[in-house]
Amino acid sequence: MEYQFSAGSIPLLVSMPHAGTDIPDDIFATMEACAQVKADTDWHLPELYGFLKEMGASTLAARWSRYVIDLNRPPEDTNLYPGQDTTGLCPVDTFGRERLYKPGLAPNSAEVARRLATYWQPYHQQLRAELDRLLALHGRVVLWEAHSIASVVPRFFDGKLPDLNFGTAGGASCDPAMSETITSIAQADGHYTMAINGRFKGGHITRFYGRPEQGVHAIQLEMCQSTYMDETPPFAYRPDLAAQVQPLLRRMTQAAAGWARG
Repeated sequence: MEYQFSAGSIPLLVSMPHAGTDIPDDIFATMEACAQVKADTDWHLPELYGFLKEMGASTLAARWSRYVIDLNRPPEDTNLYPGQDTTGLCPVDTFGRERLYKPGLAPNSAEVARRLATYWQPYHQQLRAELDRLLALHGRVVLWEAHSIASVVPRFFDGKLPDLNFGTAGGASCDPAMSETITSIAQADGHYTMAINGRFKGGHITRFYGRPEQGVHAIQLEMCQSTYMDETPPFAYRPDLAAQVQPLLRRMTQAAAGWARG
């Protein structure tokens, strides 16, 4: 299977496009040793969000590493943050600027097209199909884009990120009342710093699928990994830290589903 999918019953779909860690053997053979570390993975998100199943939410998580292809980039590979440094559809370096491919073996246009068809399209077809199913059931649905990143990545931002970074494409991907409902819960919790539409405004999935006028309300949450895991190899999950943030994640996702129910 090209992804891990579970169909739920409530109007909430949680997508985890950067949680994958697998790299096909033929692609891995072209890569440098740093690819094995997979440092830029959104580690352990299916475990962190493990409460979603009992909530009745739908979940979709990537199998393949973002080093194979980035499921949260547009297929035409346009820069989502014009003027700012970012990695592309088929990244050629890590967040730390380490070269991912052996000399002369970076993917050419034909290989990128093959990866789009083989790895990118199946995820997006399932995403679209589940949104449509939930829309037909409920008339309105929340798409929650679950992400995480190291709290300090000098390539992309100065200093330490806020713990919780919400993105709604500058307010275009969802009803403002929904984002206010969610972010007010995070603010009231008081244990974590937060920002909305700061360094992270939402990637391709949030921007492309978030269509409030059609009943799909999308919000991205980019969490600092320091809130639930060790940020250095082997990137261990920290149940003690996770147990502190999971109740907040549960309250926010429950509120999102409740809002969608109206």
